[in-house]
Amino acid sequence: MAVTQQEIENRLWDAADELRVAMPEAQYSSVVFPLMFWKYLSDTWEHHHQEFLADNEDLDGLSVEEAHEIEYRDYQSFEIPFIHPGTVQQRRASWSSILATITQPGLGKRVRASLQAIETANPDKFSRLFGSMTWTSEEVLPGEVLAAVMQAMDRVPQMHEGNMSHDVLGGAYEYLLKRFSDGSGTRAGQFFTPREVVELIVEIVAPRSFESVYDPTCGSGGMLIASANLLKARGGRGYTLKLYGQEAVADTAGVARMNLFMHNLTQFQIEVGDTLKNPRFKKPDGSIAQFDVIVANPPYSLKWKPWTKDPRAVGGVAPQSSADWAFVQHMIASMDPKKGRAGVVLPHGVLFRGGQEAAIRQRVLDDDLLEAVIGLPPNLFYNTPIPTAILVFRTSGTKPVERQDGVLFIDASKRFTKVKNRNILTEADIAYMVTTYRSDFDAAGSPVDPDGDDGLAARFVPTTEIAANGYDLNIGRYIKQSATESEDLGTLIKAYNLARAERRKTEQRMLDVLTGAGIEGFDE
Repeated sequence: MAVTQQEIENRLWDAADELRVAMPEAQYSSVVFPLMFWKYLSDTWEHHHQEFLADNEDLDGLSVEEAHEIEYRDYQSFEIPFIHPGTVQQRRASWSSILATITQPGLGKRVRASLQAIETANPDKFSRLFGSMTWTSEEVLPGEVLAAVMQAMDRVPQMHEGNMSHDVLGGAYEYLLKRFSDGSGTRAGQFFTPREVVELIVEIVAPRSFESVYDPTCGSGGMLIASANLLKARGGRGYTLKLYGQEAVADTAGVARMNLFMHNLTQFQIEVGDTLKNPRFKKPDGSIAQFDVIVANPPYSLKWKPWTKDPRAVGGVAPQSSADWAFVQHMIASMDPKKGRAGVVLPHGVLFRGGQEAAIRQRVLDDDLLEAVIGLPPNLFYNTPIPTAILVFRTSGTKPVERQDGVLFIDASKRFTKVKNRNILTEADIAYMVTTYRSDFDAAGSPVDPDGDDGLAARFVPTTEIAANGYDLNIGRYIKQSATESEDLGTLIKAYNLARAERRKTEQRMLDVLTGAGIEGFDE
């Protein structure tokens, strides 16, 4: 009998909760996801193995090699090999096989050997899939705790397609991602972007069947999966998308690979490395590879080593203090010249900071690459309360005629629902923003709901007006409801310090007057 998503989510969380005695919640993902995926692979392999045996009852006339060839040609899509083959310790590298030895010493070593064997036996599919596996060390995770986690996870029903749909399985995986992010703050938030923000970006860039989708800072792969899911929901064929991602943290890249497999997506390539320093996707001539759709939520205001000579540095080089515009430059360089489009979420500072960033911003606007700026509500993310904005780019010359030589500004900063300790976007909020983005605007840039009565206002602004404002993209310059909310922290601190100094001067003058009048007792 098929299990419900609620049941699998509850049992998986029970397994994760066994880790509370050994490590902080921020580290749960490095243990739970590899174990969960190992069980999924093992259950799937065993399910197909039983089908093979049922369909081929008479194997007496076949050699071991011939039977193996038939099984892996017609039934299996990956291999679960033996560990320690040809020795008395030989056993299959499967979940059930190792679970049977759970009371014996050295459980972590056997788990590690099994996961490494699966990676080695399936290099095209599972190379480096399980990450560093440091948690298999007894010093990091005591054997009795690992045993408790595995026993709890074994209560999750068989995780194969005959018993559990990929929608349920993928949903459970996403549930754990969100649960870890909710409970552990910054570290988990670095690879989990709230689903509603992902959906909004993907709706705007709108991937189509057989296109390529690339995320240069892919984290757990959520944006790539959302691209396929949206296409499927719109009647397209999500499985036809070619998905590419790069992630700086090896363990997080492993999470992304497992996440994609859990969602039954197999046309993907996830690489490990620093995208700015060492972009892994390149053409044969060494230039940056280009894609139809690019989506990203890069780390904000990341300190980095600026490029000294890089063709991506169009308009200048981003300052060492913030790589925000460097990520944008990389995305622009990665856009297909005929139909490339990109959506990225970044902090508001990218809209108005000066210096080198202003020079890059000017070049991007002069080249008419920026199509839209969408100001989001504050406190949407798990790891920062700051307000963010989605920037939408299109390859030069590919904007719709009515969007050329200008930028569409949408202020949605007041369009949200507050739940617990953060704000969220509802389906209605997302639909309204997407509808506004797709709306027509006349030559005067007629605003939608200029007073923001529905928590959203929009206006198309010609590049000439933006240039007259020094290429400042601060939303408050063009949509008035944002004006009182658009100051950056540095401006607010400066204003506070000036007011504080003025107050002290006034207090001192008052004390001098009182002292001169012979009134005592008012000294600080």
